[in-house]
Amino acid sequence: MSLTLHFHPLASFCWKPLIALYENATAFNPAIVDLGDEHSRAAFLKISPSGKMPALRDDVRDRTVLESTIVVEYLAAHYPGPVDLVPADIDLALAVRQADRFYDFYVQEPMQKIVGDRLRPQDKTDPFGVEQARGQLRNSYAIVEQEMQSRTWAVGDTFTLADCAASPALFYANKVEPFGDKYPAVKRYHERLLQRPAFARVIEEAQPYFKFFPYNNG
Repeated sequence: MSLTLHFHPLASFCWKPLIALYENATAFNPAIVDLGDEHSRAAFLKISPSGKMPALRDDVRDRTVLESTIVVEYLAAHYPGPVDLVPADIDLALAVRQADRFYDFYVQEPMQKIVGDRLRPQDKTDPFGVEQARGQLRNSYAIVEQEMQSRTWAVGDTFTLADCAASPALFYANKVEPFGDKYPAVKRYHERLLQRPAFARVIEEAQPYFKFFPYNNG
């Protein structure tokens, strides 16, 4: 088995390549990283000097691939499967990549701002920044609401890289800025994602770690 994914089961950006791996039943070695453990952290920094997860190691091709989107692109190029996560059609592929960036920058990023603020000391919080992040999430929900009126998946009728990105983004965003009743199409799309076996598996494997997530009640 040539592939090893270095990740943490709770980390939202790690979910994207995990979903991709499970979608195509790609064989890999899971290596859970504990940045709070000195030895685990030191070993991981040799693989990813920035300390950012996930990181994919391919021993056969002697490559280390960083950043969640690039990992999925790498898998699609070198370890393809029945689910075509990055379409061959260039225009469709560009639409998929644009949607992937949208979910990372305009859903994941503001969600992580809110989560990160809850982990700060009381005298170091940023209420103004958090309110800005909530506003960004609501704006993003409105965009997705319009798009998902006529779509099954993020880009068209097939599950792609864009849906791998949307799955963790919407899952965690809904925890900190709930969809409520204003975005029914977003809720329906989120439910479809939750019913996807690969995503359901990722969530199940993360269950033991959810106790560390700073929910609304702290």
